[in-house]
Amino acid sequence: MLQQELVRQGNWLFRWRSYLPFLILPLAITSFRNSTWFNDFFGNSVEETWDIVCYFIALGGLALRVAIVGFVPAGTSGRNAVMQNAAALNTTGMYSVVRHPLYFANFVVFIAFILLFKSLLLVLLMGFAYFLYYERIMMAEEKFLEDKYGDRYREWAAKTPAFLPRLSGFVHPALAFSWRSALLREFHTLFLISAAFAVVEMLEAMVLEGHDFSEWVINEPIWPFVFVLSGSVYLIVRTIKRRTNWLKVKGR
Repeated sequence: MLQQELVRQGNWLFRWRSYLPFLILPLAITSFRNSTWFNDFFGNSVEETWDIVCYFIALGGLALRVAIVGFVPAGTSGRNAVMQNAAALNTTGMYSVVRHPLYFANFVVFIAFILLFKSLLLVLLMGFAYFLYYERIMMAEEKFLEDKYGDRYREWAAKTPAFLPRLSGFVHPALAFSWRSALLREFHTLFLISAAFAVVEMLEAMVLEGHDFSEWVINEPIWPFVFVLSGSVYLIVRTIKRRTNWLKVKGR
C-alpha cells in the first residue's frame, strides 16, 4: 500500500535527516555565487541588515525549540536518529497547538539560513523539498505513536494541526520549564546556527568581495563575535556535560 511505503520511506529518512543540509549544497553554491546582485542593487548597509535579520529569524526558531524541549519529559522530543522513541505522549504546551512543533521550529531555522543566499527561487525550492522530506518522517512518527497510544493519540491528533500552529487552544505545559534541560538539549543548535551564518558571511567577504580574513573581521566584527561567543558556550556546556551531572534533571 502507498501509505505503508511512505511510512517506510519516512523511517529511512528519519535516520538520515541530519544530512539534509548537504543535499542543498549544489543549489546553495550556485545561489551564493549570484548573490552579489543584492549588494549591488540595495547597497552594503541593507545587505548587512538583511543578513542580521536572517540570523535573528534563525534564533527565533531556536527559541521555539527551547520553548518546546524545556517543558517535555525524558524520552520525548529527543535527537535520536536510529529509531522512533516516545516514552510519553506530549499533548500540552506547543504540542497543544501543533503535532510536530520541533519540525516547525526547524523549518524556521532552515528558511532563515536559505534566505541568507538571497534567492527567491532557492527559498521556494528548498521550502518545497523540506515539506516533501519531512512529510514522510511525520507520517512515520504518527504511525508509531498511533500504534503505541491508540485512541488517546487519535483523539489528540484529530483536534491538533500537523505542522502549522493554530492561534488558539493553547494548553499550559504539564511540567515546569527546566532551563538546564533546555540548555543541555539545545547548546549544539546555537553553535550550529551561528557557525553556519559566520562561515557563509566569511566566504561571501573573501570569495565574492575579495577581502582577506583580517579585513572581514574588521569590516564585519559581528560575525566573528557571534562565532566565538557561540563556540565558547558550546565548549563550556560540553565540558559541564561530560564532567558533571549538573545539567541533568530527574525525569527530563
